Amino acid sequence: MQTVQKIYCPNCGCQAERYYISDRQLTRTQCPSCDYLMISCTLTGRVIEAYAPGIYAHS
Repeated sequence: MQTVQKIYCPNCGCQAERYYISDRQLTRTQCPSCDYLMISCTLTGRVIEAYAPGIYAHS
């Protein structure tokens, strides 16, 4: 089962969507405006996959 929530993108502030995929215990947040994507575990909060254009990782 999947629930969709309209949110503001944490990357660009435009309208985005957050999908709660209960049978796989995942949350997927995506923005069509800036191509932001984050998939995380709903139980642990652990990030499984992420892509955020314009946000640079520090090493």
